[in-house]
Amino acid sequence: MFTGIVTAIGTIISREQRGDLRVRIAAPLDPARIDIGASIACSGVCLTVVERGGSKGDAWFDVDVSSESVSRTKPGMWDEGARLNIEPSLRVGDELGGHIVTGHVDSVGEVVKAHKSGDSWRIAIRARVEMAPFIAEKGSITVDGVSLTVNDVRDRSDQTCDFLLNIIPHTAEVTTLGALDEGSKVNLEIDVLARYLKRMQGLASQR
Repeated sequence: MFTGIVTAIGTIISREQRGDLRVRIAAPLDPARIDIGASIACSGVCLTVVERGGSKGDAWFDVDVSSESVSRTKPGMWDEGARLNIEPSLRVGDELGGHIVTGHVDSVGEVVKAHKSGDSWRIAIRARVEMAPFIAEKGSITVDGVSLTVNDVRDRSDQTCDFLLNIIPHTAEVTTLGALDEGSKVNLEIDVLARYLKRMQGLASQR
């Protein structure tokens, strides 16, 4: 379980296609605090650490990425040199600073507008048809592993929607979101409460 509060930016330094895709990620972490078998969210994808090494502040860890994960995440995400938002899983007693995040990507969205507003960035992301019912004004959403608040939602005639976000300077600096531009693809995870409410609503309508 995660909160969507990114603690570091990692970089893919190698990849090897085995049965699954083995990826090595370098990040400014302490390898002594990365346990084999631990869960780490990589730009919103929950993955299991299978190897780790390096030194404090200059660590690396290996993860296996299944074909299912590759197919559900944004293009180019697993290429060498790609930058990833890193968040270790919650520990007992950790502050819940964002919202409950599972690390399961629901869909890929596309940035359709990006412009400066004061010191912040205003971003509009287009969500696919299957995602649109789950996105609400002032609700929570995870974008590339970052917990954000939806400022506004604009439904479209094709049943997709555009939702607006405000990226403050701190978030832009400590995550990869500061590099987003029009046409950028992003991993999206809907709020877990919205997921279950939608399921309950669907079951109720069948009775």
